Amino acid sequence: MSSRSHPAVHPLDVEIPQLTEPAAAAAAAENDGRPDDRFRMKDIQGMPGTPTNLALRLFQFAFAAVSVAVMAATSDFPSVTAFRYLVAALSLQCLWSLSLAIVDIYALLVKRSLRNPRIVAVFTIGDGITSTLTFAAACASAGITVLIGNDFNNCSQNHCTRFETSTAMAFVSWFAVSPSFFLNFWYLASG
Repeated sequence: MSSRSHPAVHPLDVEIPQLTEPAAAAAAAENDGRPDDRFRMKDIQGMPGTPTNLALRLFQFAFAAVSVAVMAATSDFPSVTAFRYLVAALSLQCLWSLSLAIVDIYALLVKRSLRNPRIVAVFTIGDGITSTLTFAAACASAGITVLIGNDFNNCSQNHCTRFETSTAMAFVSWFAVSPSFFLNFWYLASG
């Protein structure tokens, strides 16, 4: 027995039907000169350039913007490092989500598919970085909010409700980023 690897799938001796020239020409004539659409893969909702992805990007932007606005409205957030990190991470999330929403709007208006592996790789890496930053910032802010509210019982002198609202919006923004990241990553892994 040799140490070479053996293929797991063995080819079958089956002839694959080929589309002949007259059949291809007839199919193109039926579709006004375009190739036959029966053999084109459909866009999966949630992938870049689809209405579902646009909705996800707008939700990401909206929740991140609300989180930043609520946190920035408090006077004492700069005194806590975790709250400054939350504002910085979610500001980056706002910029990222808004820029990709604009790209999705453009792709939808010109009816262009964004299935280029390089473009999807950039989207995947960006979503992975921003979702990690958003989740870490939300967790850090949640820890400080619990520390101030429950452990120190110091909500009368702080803006605990605003801190909790901002942290909750950060988690919701992270929940909206996760499907985008996983769908893009799945497309890269399967392609």
